[in-house]
Amino acid sequence: MKAITKNIRQATRVTVLFATTILFFNAAKAQILPLNGQYFQNRYLVNPSMAGINEGFNINGSFRKQWSNIPGAPITQSITLDQQLNKVGWGVNIYNEKAGGIQRTKAVGTFAYHLPLNSEDQQLNFGVSFGTSQDKLDLSSIRNSDLNDPSIARFNDRGYYLDGDFGVSYTSKTLNIEGAVPNMRSVFRKDDLNYADKPIFYSAISYKFALGNGMNGINLEPKGVFRGIKNYDNLWDAGANVTFANDKLYVMAMYHSTQNATVGFGMNYKSTLYFMAYYNTATSAISGYTDGDFEVSVRLSLHKKP
Repeated sequence: MKAITKNIRQATRVTVLFATTILFFNAAKAQILPLNGQYFQNRYLVNPSMAGINEGFNINGSFRKQWSNIPGAPITQSITLDQQLNKVGWGVNIYNEKAGGIQRTKAVGTFAYHLPLNSEDQQLNFGVSFGTSQDKLDLSSIRNSDLNDPSIARFNDRGYYLDGDFGVSYTSKTLNIEGAVPNMRSVFRKDDLNYADKPIFYSAISYKFALGNGMNGINLEPKGVFRGIKNYDNLWDAGANVTFANDKLYVMAMYHSTQNATVGFGMNYKSTLYFMAYYNTATSAISGYTDGDFEVSVRLSLHKKP
């Protein structure tokens, strides 16, 4: 009887260990999902050429909580500041993510130049960001026996390292084309600071259709996105943003090649305070383990021209 009980306990431990390993392997893949605010509400999140693309002084904040029923589930926060000064834009972009025992923090400053092509709001935009990044391990999440591993002991000794982003875009009243290389250190350097789930390029194209005017008018903006993730297959996203009531109300939907979808809605008050809420369905890899996740984004736009 004792032998049977022992075998059952061992089998249970192996099953739990296997399930946990599969779950967090897939969870690591799900971290490649970007903040949804980057698609329409705050394109500066992923492309430095978009710093100062909107007039006035803009403050954006985003928060996302994934898979609340899983211990160590990812939490992501971001805040950006940007402003337009004639043909020049500047910005500050701070990003923080914690998943399990790993915390990733990045803070960069951005310079952008917006070159007018004609009098019809056509612009060619360039942007570059420089700053620091850090990947830190929460040692309290590690078993005492694992702390003897030299690689774990040295993980936090590297501190902050220099990083940057580059972006270019063409913008007009209707057509927008974007390209960016984020995390340039990870792209061009081959060292132990590289992690498999870091973005290595971003490209997007969208077109706005105006369907009517005034309170009854609708603006429809379909968008296609193609992204590269280090050591993963390239990803694509496709969807649209729809605005109503003189751009006071928003509805957004995107489908991702990770076989999940995003829906969002939002509103703005006097074109100054913007609010967006998003829901992501779970990716196909983890849909059997957990539901999706929620994201909230807020933007405050100040000192706009009357």
